[in-house]
Amino acid sequence: MTSSKHSSSRGHCTLVGAGPGDPELLTLKALKAIQTATVLLVDDLVSDEIVAFAKPGARIVHVGKRGGCKSTPQEFIEKLMIMAVREGENVVRLKGGDPFIFGRGGEEVEHLQAAGIEVTVVNGITAGLAAVTSLGVPLTHRQHAHGVVFVTGHAKPGDEGTDWRMLAETAFKAKLTLVIYMGVSGAGRIQNELLTGLPATTPVAVIQNATLANQRHIATTLGELAQAISDSVLASPSVIVVGDVVSGIAAATEHPAQFKTA
Repeated sequence: MTSSKHSSSRGHCTLVGAGPGDPELLTLKALKAIQTATVLLVDDLVSDEIVAFAKPGARIVHVGKRGGCKSTPQEFIEKLMIMAVREGENVVRLKGGDPFIFGRGGEEVEHLQAAGIEVTVVNGITAGLAAVTSLGVPLTHRQHAHGVVFVTGHAKPGDEGTDWRMLAETAFKAKLTLVIYMGVSGAGRIQNELLTGLPATTPVAVIQNATLANQRHIATTLGELAQAISDSVLASPSVIVVGDVVSGIAAATEHPAQFKTA
């Protein structure tokens, strides 16, 4: 019993945002956490280049969670974290994007704290921001968008999910950009619901594998969204961005030498 208490006091867990994929977009704090971890629980969307920063001898456990694919149960991941910390390990839960933006970080913090475990969270650049930045357009603009809404297109079983009609009406009246995560598989339904409050001519961009070498994107309109996704064969992981700010993508595409990301 004494040994168990001692191990628990030494163990620690950090939820780390690995960003959208490009290893150069890691924060210094995230890099330090990865390099000092003894156990890393790694999501599917974290690139191999980022996992390679782990120190020799660190135990790396892949706990994939991706919509539409077979996933490691969330309860099992939480049990792994708790067990490793109680064994005195320095645990890093490595997530794509940011842990607190559709990364289930809130659920994991609650479970860890309920088990008496100290938790630290290190933010990462979320894919919705990195995706449009890679195309040379902002999410907010004084002339085109007074705010931005991050929303998921995927609801858990038994949950009615987002009220797209109300969101469309609000976005139109308040001039908001909509950033939709995990929305490709339900693009037809989302399109039809948003068209109740937004014009069919509203610009839309869909960006797949943001910041990675195999990044692809399309620029279309809300009225053509589902068909454009089907024609381009874009799939997850992709981000859908809806709003007037996206109209700038055409200009960035025509003059690529005038813009490049860091």
